[in-house]
Amino acid sequence: MAPQLTGSPRRRRPAFTQRQAAEPTRHPAVALAMALPCAVLLVMLFGGWEQMANQAQAVADLIHH
Repeated sequence: MAPQLTGSPRRRRPAFTQRQAAEPTRHPAVALAMALPCAVLLVMLFGGWEQMANQAQAVADLIHH
């Protein structure tokens, strides 16, 4: 049987309101620098390079014609 909680739970402010005053928002270039190595690793691990090249070629053909 699940334990029952007694008493009133403490209310906390949401995390985004606590961080907002102490820490400014992250620059988009920093987010890109964090995500890009992970994306490159996934492309290399799962062989997505050929798929990306094929799709880029298809888009180039559509634009060309």
